[in-house]
This record gives sequence, structure tokens and C-alpha cells, in this order.
Amino acid sequence: MFSHHAGTRAIGAEQVGLVLGPNFLISFQEREGDVFGGVRDRIRNAKGHVRTQGADYLLYCLIDAVVDGYFITCDKLGEEVERLEDEVLTNPRPLVASRVQHLRRRAIFVRKAVWPLREVIGGLMREGSPMIRPETAVFLRDVYGHTVEVIETIESLRDIISGLLDIYLSSISNRLNEAMKVLTVIATVFIPLTFVVGVYGMNFRYMPELGWRYSYPLLWLAMLAIAGGMLLFFRRKGWW
Repeated sequence: MFSHHAGTRAIGAEQVGLVLGPNFLISFQEREGDVFGGVRDRIRNAKGHVRTQGADYLLYCLIDAVVDGYFITCDKLGEEVERLEDEVLTNPRPLVASRVQHLRRRAIFVRKAVWPLREVIGGLMREGSPMIRPETAVFLRDVYGHTVEVIETIESLRDIISGLLDIYLSSISNRLNEAMKVLTVIATVFIPLTFVVGVYGMNFRYMPELGWRYSYPLLWLAMLAIAGGMLLFFRRKGWW
């Protein structure tokens, strides 16, 4: 049985034991606070058939309350998945990746809790226990269908969470590619400039350009023209 703490995303879990007898039902819980409040209110206020039916119907009501709590858990997980989708697309930080992994572990934990209950309900319907009346077995089949629906929802959430990890890795790769593209363009622009500066940095005595009056500003103009021409070429090619 799952519980949710207000203000946090933590999922509390506890084991619940139900012992069905001919005319009684005993429930065991680990701590106070549960999802059985609605069933207690129906018993106190004599609402529905819970006070007129047998112990097997009460068993159904308690199991149904637990399964309804699973749907709330799935809704909470789905809301967090939606929040993480926006963060992964807009701001793929390492913290987001750790939250995705944590959410994935919680989804696996929920699935491990729900799967055995499906087998238990299926066993109650298949074995034909004399303590389960045919009219109650109809309700148990309904709970069984809800349990299968929860499992399918969890599986869908797991697929979406795995997709979030792929999106995160793709976003990080794209950002790295953008950074590498900028650095590559800068390095490419400086290659011919470095060549020009290297040529005129040689210590040869007879270099006619060194004696010209306007050699220095002309060299700067030439290097700026080379850099501007390369950037314009990159822009037209779509590389910048």
C-alpha cells in the first residue's frame, strides 16, 4: 500500500496482510495512516453494501482501496514525468539526469509492488475458494482489470522515462556539438592568420615588405579581410 507525503515527491510503502475466514476478515498493517478511510466511513454510515454483504465483500473493498491508491501513485509519477520532460528539453543539467534515474527506480519499485497483487487476485478467482461467493468474484474480476491497467500504465511511464534519458543524452550531445562547432570555426579562422604572422615573423634580412611605410596597417587589413571572408563563407554554407 502506497502513501504520499504532502510537499514531497516521496512514496511511502507498507505491507498489508488480509486474513479471510468464513465470517471474519483480519487486516494487518505496519503503521497508522492508510487508504481505508473511505471504507471505514461507508461502514460507519451504512453506505453501500459493505454492511450487508459478507467478509469476502469487505476483502474486495479493502483490495479495491489499495488499487485505487495505485492510480494516485501513477498520477503523481506522470506529473513528475511531465515536469522532467520540460527540464530535459530546456535545461539538460546533470541534476536532471539524476532525477530521471530516481524516478525510473521509483517506477520499477511500484511495478514490483503491483505485480504480485495481480497474481493474488487472479489466484482467488481461479482456485474457486468456498469463502469467495460468485457475486463477489465479479467484483474481484473488476479489481483484477484495474490492477492490469495500473501495470500497463507503469510500463508506459517506464518507456517514457527511458525516452527522457535518451533525450537528455541527445541534448547534451547537441550542446557539445554546438560548442565544438564554434571552437572549430574560431580555430579555422586563425589558421591563415597564424600563417601570415609566421611568415612576417621570420628573421630574414631581405624582406621587401618590411621596409614599406604602410606594411603594418596593410597587413592588418589583409588579415581582417581574410577573417571576414572566411566567416562570410561559413555563413553561406550554413556552418556558422
